Amino acid sequence: MVELPGVDPSWSAYLDVPSTADIDPAGTVNRWHYLDNLPSLTGDIRGTLLCVHGNPTWSYLWRTLLAAGAEHGWRVIAVDQLEMGYSERTGRKRRLADRVRDLKDFVSAVGLTGPLVTVGHDWGGVVSLGFADRNRTNLTAVVLTNTAIHQDPGSPIPAPLRLALSSAVHRVGTSTTTAFLDTTLALARPRLTRDVRAAYRLPYRTAARRRGIEQFVADIPVGPGHPSHAELTRIAGSIRTLDVPVFLLWGPADPIFSDTYLDDLAQRLPHADIHRFEGASHLVAEDRDIASPIFDWLDLRTTNDDDGGAARISAVTFTPLWQQILERSSGPAADTLAVADMGSDGAVADSLSWQELDDRVGRLAAGLNRIGVRSGSRVSLMVPPGIELTTLIYACLRLGAVIVVADAGLGVKGLSRAVRGTVPDFLIGIERALVAGRLFGWPGIRISAGAAPRARLLGVRHRLEDLVAGHSSHQGDDPAPDSDAAILFTSGSTGPAKGVVYTHRQLSAMRDTLSTTLNLAPGSALVAGFAPFALLGPALGAASVTPDMDVTAPKTLTTRALADAAAAIDATTVFASPAALRNVLATTPGITSRGKEALQRIRVLLSAGAPIPVNLLEQLQPLVPNASLHTPYGMTEALPVTDTQLEDIRGAVGGTVAGAGNGVCVGKAVPGAEIRISALDTTGAATGDPSDSARNTGEILVRAPHIKDRYFRLWATERASSRTAGWHRTGDVGHLDADGRLWVEGRLAHVITSAEGVLTPVGPEQAIESLEEIRQAAVVGVGPTGTQAVVAVVVAVEGADRAGLAPGPLSDMVRDAVRPSGVRLAAVLTLPALPTDIRHNAKIDRTAVAAWAGDVLQGRGRKRP
Repeated sequence: MVELPGVDPSWSAYLDVPSTADIDPAGTVNRWHYLDNLPSLTGDIRGTLLCVHGNPTWSYLWRTLLAAGAEHGWRVIAVDQLEMGYSERTGRKRRLADRVRDLKDFVSAVGLTGPLVTVGHDWGGVVSLGFADRNRTNLTAVVLTNTAIHQDPGSPIPAPLRLALSSAVHRVGTSTTTAFLDTTLALARPRLTRDVRAAYRLPYRTAARRRGIEQFVADIPVGPGHPSHAELTRIAGSIRTLDVPVFLLWGPADPIFSDTYLDDLAQRLPHADIHRFEGASHLVAEDRDIASPIFDWLDLRTTNDDDGGAARISAVTFTPLWQQILERSSGPAADTLAVADMGSDGAVADSLSWQELDDRVGRLAAGLNRIGVRSGSRVSLMVPPGIELTTLIYACLRLGAVIVVADAGLGVKGLSRAVRGTVPDFLIGIERALVAGRLFGWPGIRISAGAAPRARLLGVRHRLEDLVAGHSSHQGDDPAPDSDAAILFTSGSTGPAKGVVYTHRQLSAMRDTLSTTLNLAPGSALVAGFAPFALLGPALGAASVTPDMDVTAPKTLTTRALADAAAAIDATTVFASPAALRNVLATTPGITSRGKEALQRIRVLLSAGAPIPVNLLEQLQPLVPNASLHTPYGMTEALPVTDTQLEDIRGAVGGTVAGAGNGVCVGKAVPGAEIRISALDTTGAATGDPSDSARNTGEILVRAPHIKDRYFRLWATERASSRTAGWHRTGDVGHLDADGRLWVEGRLAHVITSAEGVLTPVGPEQAIESLEEIRQAAVVGVGPTGTQAVVAVVVAVEGADRAGLAPGPLSDMVRDAVRPSGVRLAAVLTLPALPTDIRHNAKIDRTAVAAWAGDVLQGRGRKRP
C-alpha cells in the first residue's frame, strides 16, 4: 500500500484467513488487508478496538482512531472487508450473514481475545453489531457512527439508496463508474481535501475493483424477500439484550441515515450514550473529531469512574408541578381566575378558573392517552404561550410524556434542527407550525391546535378540540419524580441550540426556588411577558395572564399591552426580558390612566434572559414606582442562579455601582444554590480548582437542586459541562466580590488572549457605553490565541449608519475610556447595529463581530454581521 496522509506505513498489514462462511468452498483461505496500530503502542494494552467500515469506504476511514488509540493505550485494528479496500476480491457475492461470519474468522485468525470494543459505520455498523451480538464473551463495549439496523416497512428507504438500487443505474453508478463513490465522498462537511479524496479512491481505481461496492449496495434488504432480510431482522431484535456500554456518534445532516435511524437504535439500546455533531453528515469520522470523545467515553465507561450522577444535589422535598392546580381547583379558589389571554383590544380574550383548568387538563390528558401518548413519549409543542399551551404542558406532564419546547425565536433553521433532533412521537401545533412541519419533514404524528382547514394536506391525524371533548378525566399513575419531564432548548446565542433535559423533580425544584426567591405565594397574580415564565404561573398557584404580544419576539411588548394585562388581573408581578422592557420604555406615550394605575400596583418586576444594565432599571423605576426591580442570573440549564435588586446594585454612597465592578452585578446565590469560580490560565482556559475567593476571574460553576439533568443526545457536551463532579460549568466568566455577589464578565468563548494578558469583554464594554456618544459596544479579540489584537466595535449615537474604521475623534474617545483599566485597543470600528441572539434580542454575538472585524482589518470585504 502506498503512503497515505494520516496513516503510519507500519500500520498496514495482510493476513491469510481460513474461511467458514457458507458462501466459500471448504478450505478457502481469503487474504485480508487491515490497519493495526500495534507497532505504535508502548506499555500495557487496555484492549482492542475492532473497526469496520461501510460502503464505499475502507479502513482509511478510521485513521484518527488508530493514531489516538496509540496515545491512550488502546490497540486499534481497522479491517478492509472482503471485496473492499485492499482485501481480496473473491468473486463471490457476500451477504450480510457471510460478512458477520467473515469478521469472526478474521478475529480468530488475528487471535483477539479481549477486552474488545466493536466500532462500525454505515453497513459496517450492521456487520459489527452482528459480530458483537454473536460474540459477547470478550465484548467490552460497542461504538456506532451513522448506520441503520431496521427499516420501517411503512417508509421508503432513503432516496440516495433507492437511486443506487434502481436497475437503470445500479451497475453503472456503483462499479462501471465512480458515481456512488464520488457522491459519498461529497457528503463530507467540510469538503475533503484533495489528498484525502485521492486516498479513498486508491483501492477502487478500476471497475473490477469496484464490484464489491456494487454488491454491497445490492445486499441492502429492501423487503422480506431479500436474502439478507432475515439476518438483519435477527440482529435488530437480538441487540436489545446487549448489556455492555454503547456509544452512538451521529452526523444529523446525513441524507441517508437520518435521526430517525438514530432514534430506532436508541430505543433498541436504551442505555446508550449519544452525541449528535450538529452540522456533520454521513462521514462523521471525517467531519468531526470522534477520537477524543470515544477515548474519553472509554475511560469513563470501562473504568467504572462514573458516579451515575450521584454527586448531584437532590431536592429535599418533591411535589408535582401540577399540585397547585389540584389544590386550588377543589378549594375556596376553585372559581377564581387561573389563566387568561389578552386580546388586541385590551380586554381579556379567554380565561379559565382553577376548576376549569384542572378539568381541561384532565380531559386533554385522557384524550392524548387514547391516541397513544404514553409515559416517555416525546411531544413537540408548537403552540404560542397562553391557555392552550399551558393546558397542553400540564396534560403531557400528568401522563409522563416528555414535552419538547423549542420556540420560533430560534429561527426557521434552528427550530427545524431542534425538532428533527429530538425525533418527537407527536407534534402539536398551530397551522403555521404544521405547514413548516410538512415543508421541512419534521417527524411526529400531527395534532392540530385550533382550526386546520388544510388538515389532510398537512397530515393532521387529530384535533385538540376533539381530544378535549371526551367526558372522562385521566386517572393513571403519576410519573416517577426522576423520570424525564421536558426538553427545553437554549437560545442558540453561542452555537446551535441545545436541548436541556429536566426531570419532574428538577422542574419542581425550579418552581420552589422561584417561589422562595421572589416570595410568589399561591394567590399571587402575574403578567408573563417572557416565554419561560408564561408556563409557571399555575405551578406557583398564581393567576397568570399572557399580554397581547408575540412572546417569542420580545420587542413586540408595548407599554399599553403590559398595562392592560396588569389591569385585567390586578397583577402584582411582571416577568419580561430586557428587549421587551426596552420597547415598553419606547412606547410609554400609549399608556392610559387606567394602565398607569395598574402598573403602580406592581410590587415585583423581574427581567431575565440577558444581563440588564443599571441605566435601563433606572429608567423603568418611574413606570412601576412601587415595584422592586429584580434581575436574576441564570440560563436554560439553571434558572435562577442568583438574584439582585436595583437598590442592591446602587452603591451606598452617591448612587455608584456596588462592589468590585468590571462586569454586570447579578447578586448573590438564590436559596439552595452555590457558586464557585474556576480561574482562567494564561491561555484563557478555565483550569483553576473551583473557589469562592473574591476577585478571582474565571468560569462560573453552579450547583443547585434545579439544575438540568443533562443535554439531550450531546454526551460530549454534557461531559464537558459536568466534568467537575456535582457542578454545572456555565461557560460564562465572572468573579465574586468580597460580599459574595457574582459579577458576570462575558462568555468563556469570548475571552480575549492578547500578548499583554487575558481580558474579559464586559468591563471595557461598560466603560465605552458610559460615553454619551456611544449607544452600544462590543470588545473582541482578532487573530491567533495568545497574540490577539483587542478591537472595540461600537454603535455611535451620531453617524450610526457607518460600518468600518471609526473617525479619529470617536476612536480617541473610545480608547481613552478603557485606558484607565489598562486596556489598549488596536482598533475602533463602527457598525449601524451589533448582531444579537434571535430569541432574546439582547445577547451580543461577539463571535460574528470578531469575524467581521478581522476581515475589515485585513482589508477583506465581508457582509455586515
